[in-house]
Amino acid sequence: MIELSEQVITVLMLGGVLTLVMTGFPIAFVIASVALIMGFVLFGGEVTYHILYSRLYSMLLSYPFLAVPLFTFMGVILQMSGIVEELYTVLYESMSGFRGGLAIVTIIFGTILAACLGVITASVTMLTLIALAPMVTRGYDKSIASGSVVAAGTLGILIPPSIMLVVYAPQAGLSIGQMFMAAFTPGLLLSGSYIVYVGIRCFLNPKLGPPVSEEQKLRLPFWSKMMKLLKSLIPPLAIIFAVLGTIFTGIAPPTEAAAMGSLAAVLLAIIYRKMTWDIAKRAAVETLRVSSFVLLIAGICYAYVGVFMSAGCGRVVKEAILAVPGGRWGSFFVVMVIVFLLGMFIEWIGIVFIIVPILSPVIVALGFDPLWAGMMVCINLQMAFQTPPMAMSVFVCQGTAPPELGVTLNDIIKGVIPFIAIIAFWLLMFSIYPQLITWLPNLMMK
Repeated sequence: MIELSEQVITVLMLGGVLTLVMTGFPIAFVIASVALIMGFVLFGGEVTYHILYSRLYSMLLSYPFLAVPLFTFMGVILQMSGIVEELYTVLYESMSGFRGGLAIVTIIFGTILAACLGVITASVTMLTLIALAPMVTRGYDKSIASGSVVAAGTLGILIPPSIMLVVYAPQAGLSIGQMFMAAFTPGLLLSGSYIVYVGIRCFLNPKLGPPVSEEQKLRLPFWSKMMKLLKSLIPPLAIIFAVLGTIFTGIAPPTEAAAMGSLAAVLLAIIYRKMTWDIAKRAAVETLRVSSFVLLIAGICYAYVGVFMSAGCGRVVKEAILAVPGGRWGSFFVVMVIVFLLGMFIEWIGIVFIIVPILSPVIVALGFDPLWAGMMVCINLQMAFQTPPMAMSVFVCQGTAPPELGVTLNDIIKGVIPFIAIIAFWLLMFSIYPQLITWLPNLMMK
């Protein structure tokens, strides 16, 4: 064992992770290696094995995390069965005649998907496959088309039932149900702002999002359109009620509500005659893959934090942040900058499981509402998902987009920049008016 100061250990553990991530190694291997090596150096083999094993084991047996595979299975069934795709078609028929109408439809559809899927890759993939080609082939600017897809798809990790909220809440000692309620207003405000932005830009410059020509319009009577819209809304509304309705009415807590959502997704697929043995098999395999990935990284990060905190590094981070000039708002600004920068290089799972246990005591010491601060971190990660070099949403869109559309990485990055600015604006508004986040959870608790 080697005697090192807490400051040096902090630099070695945090710097080691950031440096090794740059090499391209999987983040799970990186975090596990740093934790194991530093644990051996500081505490020896027996103590290190005890810290790593006990924390990894307790994490994997944590009951709230049962919601991860359940929500994943629900989202995958909806994605593979295609029972919500008709809604996009109906919205497309209704708004394609307006400037920027297809991009606005994409954002609306992405918002509804977010309340059904809860998995960002599924949301971005579906929107790219369904919405990108109709926009580009009808003369939409590639940047605004791809930017709308990425921004709307990224809402899937914020609007409930979000896997990120399910993972975040236990780490911060918060209720998953409260996190769900707190996420509604920010999610809808972001969605509404995206729509306003697209509408204004396309109104000022019709070439960015031209309306569909009169020859291409599908002319249907008003009541026929309304009936098609109501029919297409049944699947998403059923899923939303099965999950969020059971939580908000007190019928079931979030974990059991996830099971209700999975059951509702399967029943809807059967009712709409979309359920096959092949879909069931592929959904089960994909759920196993995603859940294993999430829980493996979660357990390893939790073990890493055990070594980090046992070495006194948490105290070093807390003292450093509290010493930042500018009072508690200066310290909170530093926290948000750290989260944003980490989001550019590390998977969101690693950020949540490493940073949240370390920074939660700091946020409490600063006197901020932990629920409000937690939502600020989650909204901040919306920017990280769209900011290279990590930019999960950007690369999912690029990888899924049909090659014949000619949508480049530069087009996508150019398109998401205004949406990132919108998120930054709302972070400022939520700092000035924190009740925008907290009013609904407080209302539901009365």
